[in-house]
Amino acid sequence: MARKKAVVRARLAPALILILLAYGCAAAPASKKFVKVFLPDGFAVSSELAVTDEERQRGLMFREKLNPDQGMLFLFAEEGAHSFWMKNMRFAIDILWLDKGKRIIYIEPKAPPCPAEPCPSYDPGAMAMYVLELDGGTAQKHGLKLHDRLDFILPKDLRAARTF
Repeated sequence: MARKKAVVRARLAPALILILLAYGCAAAPASKKFVKVFLPDGFAVSSELAVTDEERQRGLMFREKLNPDQGMLFLFAEEGAHSFWMKNMRFAIDILWLDKGKRIIYIEPKAPPCPAEPCPSYDPGAMAMYVLELDGGTAQKHGLKLHDRLDFILPKDLRAARTF
């Protein structure tokens, strides 16, 4: 009888371990990724990456503030005329659209929060691969203008996949 119980336990142990591992992985929160974005004047902005559709849709909604050295960098799998709005925002931001060469193609300075729908959309009128959101007034403070190039290096896993 004891031998039979030991055999049953030995067979169940690997299955139980797999179940616990799967649960642990599913319950663990996704780690946020950040990159340093360097402005032409050398100022570094620690930028949270918005890679998935869910992350891009949520953006900076419901946040209380954005420090002057913080931002959010939206990544797209391909260039497009990506429009943004300020729904559920609590502060003004500068929105910078960048082409695949990381050059600024459009700046929406100090886009105000949208208190009620319908919210206006901000559109670059050109093809963009990245969008950088900064604290309102940062673009002016650092003298950013069209065609300026911003520097950043994406994490290896994102560069390889390019399926954001």
